[in-house]
Amino acid sequence: MKLNYKKTIFVGFAFFLICAFWQAYDSIVPMMLVNKFGLSQTVSGVIMSLDNVIAIFLLPLFGSLSDKTKTRFGRRTPYIIVGTIVAALSFFGLTFADNAQLAKLGNFGENSGYETLFDANYEIQNAEYNAITDKDQPKTYIICDYAAKIVKNKLYNELTDEEKTEVRDWYSNINAEYNADHSKPETAYGYDSETKTYCVLTSVTENGKTVYKMPDGSKIGKNISKSNAYKNLITPGISDYALEKTLERPLTLVLFAGLLLLTLFAMAIFRSPAVALMPDVTEKPLRSQANAIINLMGTAGGMLVLVLGMVFGTGKTYNQLMSYTPFIGAVCGVMVLGLLMFIWKVREPKWVEEMEQNSVKDGLETEEEAKVDQISKKKLTKPELKSLILILCSVALWYIGYNAVTSKYSLYAMNVLHMDYNTTLLVAQGAAIISYIPVGMLAQRIGRKKSILAGVVMLTAAFFGATFMTENSSIIVLNLLFALAGIGWATINVNSFPMVVELAKGGDVGKYTGFYYTASMAAQIATPILSGAIMELAGSMKPLFYYATVAVALAFLTMIFVKHGDSKPIKKAKIIENLDMDD
Repeated sequence: MKLNYKKTIFVGFAFFLICAFWQAYDSIVPMMLVNKFGLSQTVSGVIMSLDNVIAIFLLPLFGSLSDKTKTRFGRRTPYIIVGTIVAALSFFGLTFADNAQLAKLGNFGENSGYETLFDANYEIQNAEYNAITDKDQPKTYIICDYAAKIVKNKLYNELTDEEKTEVRDWYSNINAEYNADHSKPETAYGYDSETKTYCVLTSVTENGKTVYKMPDGSKIGKNISKSNAYKNLITPGISDYALEKTLERPLTLVLFAGLLLLTLFAMAIFRSPAVALMPDVTEKPLRSQANAIINLMGTAGGMLVLVLGMVFGTGKTYNQLMSYTPFIGAVCGVMVLGLLMFIWKVREPKWVEEMEQNSVKDGLETEEEAKVDQISKKKLTKPELKSLILILCSVALWYIGYNAVTSKYSLYAMNVLHMDYNTTLLVAQGAAIISYIPVGMLAQRIGRKKSILAGVVMLTAAFFGATFMTENSSIIVLNLLFALAGIGWATINVNSFPMVVELAKGGDVGKYTGFYYTASMAAQIATPILSGAIMELAGSMKPLFYYATVAVALAFLTMIFVKHGDSKPIKKAKIIENLDMDD
């Protein structure tokens, strides 16, 4: 019994385009909402959570509908084709609403970038400059107060004319975050969370590294965080200005919201069918290994979009008012190419039939059972139902812990560890990618349940170890902990979905796929609220990893009592066959 890697990769193109979309969506849409429409982080967060809310209701629905669908192209393929086309068109349509809003912002958005804020002499060219220099300006945007606080520790309207001139000159010369050649500036700023004021930090070289200290030479205190002048001065001003323009003519936001909902609906159409296709065409003992390949394909889609983001400069601070049409057009092109590859290579009805024949040949089912399995639905026994509930509880618990960390770690790293978060997250992702295939093969040897329990132990240990990390801790130790977390998460993720669909018959795999995603999506809706409330009550972000540790540890307890959904280890006739990876 061998996994057909080529078939699995071709099936994985559906997940490839799904992950490509979500990587772009999660990166770009929040910037559109905040920078272009001026919405607050809270409102933007609520809108961004809509995909999880929609998924709870629609993923089980469309998964179940695909179970009942009969076409010459198969059960899942029509949903994948229609959903992808509609999602790509509506996602690209978002850029027209975004560009319409950009046009409202006038010279804030003209030429889409850094040149709109300063001319060759670094004179400010936008409404913020007018607000600072024109005392008759009826509205001063928040950027004026930020600048005044740094220079004079006062609100802008409290300054004298001479002080306003000083603020203007200072603001004109700092050049925000970047110098003329887009290199980093020498000046850094510290924000005091207790006094709500800013101060200029002093840069010194210690042991060959640049270290920022307080003006008196002392170390930055716990209530002082290094601050980005561009983000703290220009970004709030742009957001205030954008919100004013949005409220003047809200029709553009209404159009944007409508297209966004259509896009999310289209993605929900085919997510469950796309994931359910893998177990449809894969023999049960091989599903963990196949799921590893599917996860690799998804990771490849996400990484490709990250590369496109670097090419188009979407992450550059001075491009926050750029037009995203070329970037999103490229992402939609990737989605369409992935779909074309899927249509070209995947033969769903034929491959389902081949899977049935292989299951009979390998003694997993009789010929009659194999034929009935693809159309029948399964009524679970009480022990099986108990196992399904426990698996879904486990899925929810480890997503509660894991998603809390992934959604809050960037802030945690800045406020608690005082370090860049990118490196550690890349280490975790890299470790997960490397371990996907090995952990899929491991499940063939020891079973899925034992593999998952091992992964939960690794993830719990990693999160618990992170609770002891401080700004003075070794970066090597922190990276090792995140590598362990990445491996643990891969071990869990590769095996959990196959355990759920193992309990299903062929006629309800889509429905059970929906159950799996309902559990994970519900957790991702709840955990930002729960973790945020705990950290607010504590008055600190330090409880984050304690919260994650407890949630994942509870998943170990629920998983222990699961008695169904595991796979029997595949026994090889000869020892050498354990090294066989041919397709």
